[in-house]
Amino acid sequence: MSTSATNTVRNTAVNRALALGVLASGMLMIVLDGSIVTVAMPAIQDDLGFSPAGLSWVVNAYLIAFGSLLLLAGRLGDLLGRRRVFLAGTGVFTAASLLAGAATSPAVLIAARFLQGVGSAMAAAVSLGILVTLFTEPGERARAIAVFSFTGAAGASIGQVVGGLLTDGLSWHWIFFINLPIGLAALALAVRVLPGDRGTDADAGTDTDTGTGTGRGLAARADVVGALLITAGLMLGIYTVVKVEQYGWVSAHTLGLGALAAALTGAFIARQATAPTPLMPLRIFRSRGVVGANIVQMLMVAALFSFQIVLALHLQRVLGYSAAETGLAMLPAALVIGAVSLGVSARLIGRFGERNVLLTGLLLLVTLLLLLTRIPVDARYATDVLPLMFLSAGFGLALPALTSLGMSDAGEEDAGLASGLFNTTQQIGMAVGVAVLSTLAASRSERLLAGGAGRAEALTGGYHLAFGVGAGLLVTAFVVAYVVLRRRTR
Repeated sequence: MSTSATNTVRNTAVNRALALGVLASGMLMIVLDGSIVTVAMPAIQDDLGFSPAGLSWVVNAYLIAFGSLLLLAGRLGDLLGRRRVFLAGTGVFTAASLLAGAATSPAVLIAARFLQGVGSAMAAAVSLGILVTLFTEPGERARAIAVFSFTGAAGASIGQVVGGLLTDGLSWHWIFFINLPIGLAALALAVRVLPGDRGTDADAGTDTDTGTGTGRGLAARADVVGALLITAGLMLGIYTVVKVEQYGWVSAHTLGLGALAAALTGAFIARQATAPTPLMPLRIFRSRGVVGANIVQMLMVAALFSFQIVLALHLQRVLGYSAAETGLAMLPAALVIGAVSLGVSARLIGRFGERNVLLTGLLLLVTLLLLLTRIPVDARYATDVLPLMFLSAGFGLALPALTSLGMSDAGEEDAGLASGLFNTTQQIGMAVGVAVLSTLAASRSERLLAGGAGRAEALTGGYHLAFGVGAGLLVTAFVVAYVVLRRRTR
């Protein structure tokens, strides 16, 4: 190979590594933003004068915008170009972070959080699509997905650490300001290293299958009616789920809005079967890997709420940890997840296949949550909590394997859609996990208090129930993965 050819290969490898760094940094910002806020909520409430009900919208506004727009953003990435949508999303998120950090009233902060969700949806929806088209060789792709998955698996724990330290050391404003240098650096580097893709509608009316002019622009090819139906359905559905704790599962509010959300989603699916240029071509669901991986992810993410959030609540409300102490207590989990996902998961996937690695990770996580159902009221960190952190290695095994399976059969023309779908099911799983597990835990605690139990005992009993239900969700995920996902020849 000539010197110039060698340099070209080396430069290409460096650019791809930098591109992976940009994508991972963007995802890290998004994941951090979802968890960093949780430990700062009391400080935000005291400073801005939020009511208890209003405070929940600091989280809900972000979650609703993020979860409902992922599918649309992913398809727009396929049509307009994934690089373009990633840059726009990162820019919106960074600007919204500045607005959130400077907020002086509840209304401004909630609006800024909604805009953060919009930007996050645009960037996250196309990130995996860029990654799988950038890394096409199986070994390289497995390693790249492992790095990308690490940011999702460990980012929540890192967010709790950073959020606690910033809130206690500076102020809650800095949990948003910290996004500014990261976002600006990501934008500057992304312009240079992310591969340019014109998108299937780059020529506004050119049919990419025939190369001839169709006279149809983006509005026609993006299926505006379908976009409105699914965005409204997802937004209404996520809103209904996050308000379950306030209204209850069988209230007229929950059942009525839930039925309307289901009707909108059903109408969207019906339209996709007949629309000439569907927003979500139903062919994507012909893949057992895509369907199975998304179902498993929904169940797994719902269960993980009980580890990442419920355990943190136990440390604070029962054991009396501060925000910073809670974040540091969860740090070993992030380190273990990082060591496994970055160090060994790609090699294990290459040797044993995604399905086997996923099943092993799920078994470790089931064991983790079952042991947490026995955590005592007077738990000691060194003997009762820290040893369990090593079982979080299951995250580092399961998430890269699951991500690879979820993107396994997506062609280049549907990579953005598959990425948006994978992220959408993740957000739906999170919303369902928050609603179901927090409601069950609160109800259990209230019954124990009414029966004469002390506050610590009642809270612990509620958390035990959440851990148990989470373990049940993971067992279900294991069964689905075993039955639906096929072994793939390596």
